[in-house]
Amino acid sequence: MKLLGKILSTTAVLFGLNVFAPIAQADPGRFMDMKSAVKAPIGHRQFCRDNGWACPNERYEPVVVKLTEARWNELIAINAEVNRKVHPMTDADLFGREEYWTYPVDGYGDCEEYVLEKQRVLLAAGWPKSALLITVAKDVQNSGHAVLTVRTDHGDMILDNQIEAVLPWYSTPYRYIKRQSASSPVKWTGISDTRVTTVSSISN
Repeated sequence: MKLLGKILSTTAVLFGLNVFAPIAQADPGRFMDMKSAVKAPIGHRQFCRDNGWACPNERYEPVVVKLTEARWNELIAINAEVNRKVHPMTDADLFGREEYWTYPVDGYGDCEEYVLEKQRVLLAAGWPKSALLITVAKDVQNSGHAVLTVRTDHGDMILDNQIEAVLPWYSTPYRYIKRQSASSPVKWTGISDTRVTTVSSISN
């Protein structure tokens, strides 16, 4: 299929250019392996207290987006646009505290602000809530990192501020920890990421 071929060829080119640290995979599958319910990150709980309208205590039927050529191009464009508009700055420099989640109203933020803005823009463009999930991972420095997982019929795709390309989750160099539930914006679910990556060799 032309669309899937484009996704996979993009991944192959990036690996060929040594953009990522090596990853040994044990056939991870197109979708993350979701486990039991876990606590939401403290930053997301604070965000929901400050923005109750963005975190309704509701449940809905999970859906995946049919990734047509138009949808794929829209995903790439929105990811690139938010990455261009938002300028990186730590919460400590912006807000005087180590962890604070909000929208990048002044055009600055760390990974969570990028994620929240991408989610907001995609929702406004008509993408379903249950397919746009804030996700927490460990990066190659073993530091906490947030990305947006988009659930599609081609698998879980990752929108990131550190990597410009939109990639399948298993083609990114992160160790995935937990993400928003596909059934409720205020619930979170643990992720069983059994891939062997360079992240696992970094001491805590």
